[in-house]
Amino acid sequence: MNADELRQLQAPLKDKYKTEPQAALITLRAAGELDAADVVCRVDTGRALVEAGLHPATGGTGAFACSGNMLLDALVACAGVTLKAVATAIGFELAGGRVSAEGDLDFRGTLGVGKEAPVGFREIRLRFELQTAETQERIDQLVKLTERYCVVFQTLSTPPRLSLQVNAGG
Repeated sequence: MNADELRQLQAPLKDKYKTEPQAALITLRAAGELDAADVVCRVDTGRALVEAGLHPATGGTGAFACSGNMLLDALVACAGVTLKAVATAIGFELAGGRVSAEGDLDFRGTLGVGKEAPVGFREIRLRFELQTAETQERIDQLVKLTERYCVVFQTLSTPPRLSLQVNAGG
C-alpha cells in the first residue's frame, strides 16, 4: 500500500468524523470464558481462541498464554501497525524491521508476598529495529508520530478511567 492508497481509504472516514464526531466513538469489546476446573480463561480474539493461565512465576505450567505477555503482544501489534501506517502516510522508505517489547514484573506483588511490591509492570520498554536509509530526522519524525497515534502506547502512558462490575448468579 502506498500513501495515496492509504489516504483514499481513510479520507471518507476522516471527513465523516469531522462532520459527525459521534461516529468516531466506537466501543471495542473482549470477553472470556472461565474454566470450571482449571485456572484458565478462554479469550476469543476474533481470529483465534487463546487460553490464558498462570505464569510459571505464579505457579503455572507455562502451557497457557500469560496475560502479561498478551499485554506486551498488544503493544507490539499496535505499535507495529501504527508505525507502518505512519511510514506509508509520510512516504518513509522502510525495507522491513522488527518491533519488540519487554516489561519488568515483581511477582511478589501478584502473589501478595510483599506489600511493598507493586502489582503490575514496573517498566515497559518498546523497541523498533528499522531497516531504512532514511535520515535520523525522518526516523525521529516517524517515531514521534507512531508514539502519538499508537492506541495501546497512549493507553499505557495515560491510563483511562477503569471500572469493575460483578454480576453473580446461581
